[in-house]
Order: sequence, then structure tokens, then C-alpha cells
Amino acid sequence: MSGARDLLIEIGTEELPPKALLRLSQAFTDGVRKGLEQAGLAFGSVHSYAAPRRLAIWIEHLATAQADREQIRRGPALTAAFDGEGNPTSGAQGFARSCGVTMEQLEQLETDKGAWLVYRVMERGRTTAELIPDIVTQALHQLPIPKRMRWGAGTAEFVRPVHWIVLLFGDVVIDAEILSVKSGRETRGHRFHHPQSIYIGEPAAYAPLLETEGRVMADFAARREAIRGQVIEAGVATGGRALINDDLLDEVTALVEWPVAVVGDFETRFLDVPSEALISTMQDNQKYFPVVDAQGKLLPHFITISNIVSRDPAQVKAGNERVVRPRLSDAAFFWNQDRKQRLESRIDKLGTMVFQTKLGTLLDKQKRVASLAGHIATAIGADKQLAERAAMLAKCDLLTHMVFEFPELQGVMGRYYAQHDGEPIEVAQALDEQYRPRFAGDALPETATGQALAIADRLDTLVGIFAIGQPPTGDKDPFALRRAALGVVRILIEAQRDLDLAELLATAAAGFPAVLKANAAVDGVFDFMMERLRAYYTDAGIAPDVFDAVRAQRPTRPLDFHARLHAVTEFRALPEAESLAAANKRSGNILRKTEENIPATVGNILRKTEENIPDTVDAARLIDTAELDLAKALGELRGSVGAQFDHGDYTAGLRRLAALREPVDRFFDNVMVMAEDAALRANRLALLQQLQGLFLRVADLSRLQS
Repeated sequence: MSGARDLLIEIGTEELPPKALLRLSQAFTDGVRKGLEQAGLAFGSVHSYAAPRRLAIWIEHLATAQADREQIRRGPALTAAFDGEGNPTSGAQGFARSCGVTMEQLEQLETDKGAWLVYRVMERGRTTAELIPDIVTQALHQLPIPKRMRWGAGTAEFVRPVHWIVLLFGDVVIDAEILSVKSGRETRGHRFHHPQSIYIGEPAAYAPLLETEGRVMADFAARREAIRGQVIEAGVATGGRALINDDLLDEVTALVEWPVAVVGDFETRFLDVPSEALISTMQDNQKYFPVVDAQGKLLPHFITISNIVSRDPAQVKAGNERVVRPRLSDAAFFWNQDRKQRLESRIDKLGTMVFQTKLGTLLDKQKRVASLAGHIATAIGADKQLAERAAMLAKCDLLTHMVFEFPELQGVMGRYYAQHDGEPIEVAQALDEQYRPRFAGDALPETATGQALAIADRLDTLVGIFAIGQPPTGDKDPFALRRAALGVVRILIEAQRDLDLAELLATAAAGFPAVLKANAAVDGVFDFMMERLRAYYTDAGIAPDVFDAVRAQRPTRPLDFHARLHAVTEFRALPEAESLAAANKRSGNILRKTEENIPATVGNILRKTEENIPDTVDAARLIDTAELDLAKALGELRGSVGAQFDHGDYTAGLRRLAALREPVDRFFDNVMVMAEDAALRANRLALLQQLQGLFLRVADLSRLQS
């Protein structure tokens, strides 16, 4: 590309926050890209680099200047620019003077909105070198940094102190001062392996030069994959398999510039502690990768990533083993101490832990949850007593040393302690399963008791928080109600538990003190959960109008809702669907207008107290062939299709109703529904009402988009 050069931007800093590094890099790149686009500068590929001590961007084929642009200054309208004799007015002359030209240099511009005097001038584009400092400064200013810091005696603020800036355009340095640091063309290598400056000849040489000379892998993705490969290889070398958590892999990648895998060992006696606790302390506290055998059983090894190539690897290994030993000893101590006391002995202590000020203690909550879980267990054919027992023990592990130290193990440790106490297997399993699904795509509770407890706990929280007027707002959701709502509907649908959500919410509300008036929150919670259900089906690829068509009928059983959705989705793929959806919409409009406008006393047939349309069709008043055909077709289908709908077989029922397309089309083509004869009109309206009512057993098809 002629008139273009590569650009390198590097911000050299103290070690950046590891959990924020990738987000900062992406935001910085996006900010610079946006600035270039807004400036009208053409460019090619953009490469981001992120390492603990640097954020960098290499932009290929960046235009050296903005394109020249024609600017049009508009003056007075022609009618005001010249007098009756064609001489320029003072306004026109003033406009010419303001432009620095004579009247002869002005032009006339005619549009469909009028004609004006104008002055055309070519505005030369600014050079890229002029624009880059401001673009970079603005991108840095907009980075998502919650709290900026100052350093030294300067006034510059950034997430960490800045020590060097590289602004290299082609082979020329763009002279600037950013964050109180003068720009240059020298970067710095690894803090220990190559602390000296490194001269950069051109932007394309940046990453290769840093890696070969500076011992820094600047590319985050490449460094991440290098670490993954080393960890996998090290795991195999131990005779096992490394557990690689993606979040931990990202964090470790952000901690090192030159990764070197080191295998460490710990005493086998620690394997008596639940593996989840050992894995948690290795991953969260030490940033180690645990190792398991082919069956997934934890082995007494770990893998750490060093940031240097040590001359004495044995010392690095020993140092890491020495550091992890106290952590594992703590876990073993907690495990032994917690088992000296049964879970049930902690129930009363839940009364000292506030769940929410207006909703009482955790003990108050668990009593409500136990009642609701027992109700749900009965409804799904599970053991009521097991569900109630599990609910009362559900939060007891929050009072253990292990969960206090490792909150992420709540439920997991409850299962272990319940097993140790000799609780029924399903009760112990439910203590862990109550938190499932923990995140999108997570596994559901497998046991019926676990499902009953998981649903009850979430519904109690939802109803309670809505009852005190604290539903989620915007991005704020301190009680994770969105996740709770989605968890409930996932369990009901994916575990095929055909329960009535509205009834469950009402039962949950009944468990709260009357003064709270929780029953008044039920409708709001139901609608909130339906919106989460909408998001669930949007992610599953269900069309929004299909969801709206089913939602309009307000089914209260999520599993039934699910069956209707898929039936309507299949139905709309049929060639008859569009015509029947239009007919439903037309029928609905006619029936709505009729109920609003027809007097309640039009002949004997319309003399009703609550509505104007008869419940039945009078066969004697069917006089047109098209309405006779439609009535016959409806009569043949109503009983059998209605039975299919009663049994939830919506797909088969709608497929059979597709046969109504031809008689429905003929009816609307040939029959005047709003006939002058009141009795005839009422009978035809009753026929339409039957037609629409049959489809409404599933969904409001009029909401389907063509």
C-alpha cells in the first residue's frame, strides 16, 4: 500500500494486574482502532501484545496522512445574496470577506431545498504523526481502570507506573510525551534475563526481537498456548494428567513473560483430605496446576510456571514445595477439626447468621426452604422427609472452617461432612447439588432430592427479595436472581419436572410472614422468570416471535411451555403456517372489534350478560358453502385435536390443524362475517371464535411474523 507504514505502540510499565491484563489489552487496542477510524486513517491488520510489563499494538500499513477533504461553506440564500438589479448585497459581500475571497470566487449551489452562495475549499489532511499521540492518549484515558495511581513527583495517572513509551512509525519515532514519559524506539526485555534496553529498527521486528533477544513472549495467545503445552507435557511426565482451568491459565499467562514449567511434589498423607480442597488451595492460592490419574484421582504432584530459566531448577522445585506445604497442612487441619462436630449440631447457629435484614436469618430461610422442598418432593414423587432433612442441613457447612477458608467449596464440603455423619446418601448428594447449575451450561442436580432443594432454595430467595422491593436493576443483581431464575427453569425443563411455576411461587410466598405480603410479589417474580426463559430460548435459537406467541397464552408450567414452543417452531415451517397465522390475526381483530362495538341485545342469539358472541355454532344458520365446509372441518378435528392438546401433544395437534388452511382461506374469500343480519353475523363470529380458540390452546399464532 503506497503512502503507508507500520506503526508500533508500546506502553512499558511495572507489573500489571494479572486478572485485568487481557481486558486492558483488548480495550487499548479497541480504543486505538476506534481513534484511527474516526480520524479517517486507513490501516491493515492489527496485532495486540500483552505481557506483565507491557501493552503493545502493531498496526500494519497505516496511512501516513488523512485524505484531503473538500469543505463547503454555505452563505446566504441566492434570494438574499443579490438585489433586484443583480448586485451583491452586503450579506453576500460579508460572506466573501469571511472566506477571504472575492465574490467571483464564490459558487452557487442548488438543492431541492433551495439555492445558496457557497465557497468550496480543499482542506488538507493532517499527518498521521500529528494525530497518533492524541489517539493513544485518548485510548489510555478510556481504559477500564477502577483506580489509577500516581508515581514519583509527576501528575500522570495510570494503573501502574509507566517507565517507557515506544511510538515507532515506519523507521521514524513519533515525538511525543505520554503519561509524562518521552516516546522513543527502545523497549526492555525480561526483568532478569535481559533488563537492558533493546533497539527496535521497525515495527514488524518487535515481537521476534523481544523473544529472541529479550526473553519475552509478548503475544498473549502464543504465550498461553506455550504454557498449556508445557503443563500438558509435564503432567504426562508425572504419569498423570494436568488439570487446566482456563481462568487460571489466563491468570498465569498474565504473570509471566518467559514461562518455564516446574513439577513439584507433596506428601501422600495430604491425599486423605478431599481432593476438591487440595485442588482449590493449589489453584486459587498458589496458581498451581494439579495432576490427576486416568480415573481423575488426585496425585501428589503439581505444576507451577516459573518466570525464569533457573540455573538450579531443583531449588525452584523445592521452594514451591516448601510454600505449598503449609497450605495443604491448613486444609488437613480444617478437615480434621470440622469432622469433630456433626453438621446437624450447627443448625441452631444458623439463627445467628442474617440472610437479609427484612427476611430474617439463615435458619428462618432454611425452615421455609424445608417446607417448600418437601412440597416439591411430593409433587415429583420423591421422598418428602429426605428433602426436608437436606434443606435443614443445606447451609450448615457455611459454619465450618473449610468453607470459611474456601467459600467456593460450599456444598461440596457439606456432602463430605454429611457422608461422614452417616446421613442418607441422597441427602449428602443434595447438599452439593443444591448449587447446581452454578453457571451457564453447568450440570443440573441429578437426584430428585437435590432438584427439590435447588428449586426451593432459589424460589424462596426470588420471592423474598422481590417482596421487599429489591429486584435486580440494570447490572446490579447482588442476590444473583437472574442466575437463580434461569437455574429453576433449566431444572424444570431439562430434568423434565412438569411443575406449575405459578403454584410453586404462591407456595413459596405462603411461607413468609403475613406482614411481608409476599403473595403480592408472585406475579412480578413470574414475569421476571419468564424474561429469563426468553433469554434461555434465544440462546437456544428459538425465534422471538415464536416465544411471544406462546407467552401470550401465559402457560405456567415451563415444561409445557417448552413443548408448545417446539410445536409452534415446527408448525411455522409448514407451507400452511403463514396463511393460518394471518387468518388467526384477522379473526382476532374481528372478534376484538365485535366485543367492543356490538350491543348486548341484538336479537335472541346475542342477548347475553357478559359477552356478545355465542358459545356454540347453530348449524341451521350455516348457509354459505364455505362456512359449511369450515364448520365441518372444525367439527371433525375439534375432539381429536383437543384430546392431543390435553395430553400435551402439541406438535401432532398443530400438524393436523394445518389441514384447515384451505377451508379457512375459502371462508375469508367468500363469506361476509359482519353480515347485516344480526343472527347470521353472530353465528359466523361463533365459528371464528371456535377456530381461534382451537389454535389458542397452544399459542397466539397471530403474533408470528411472516
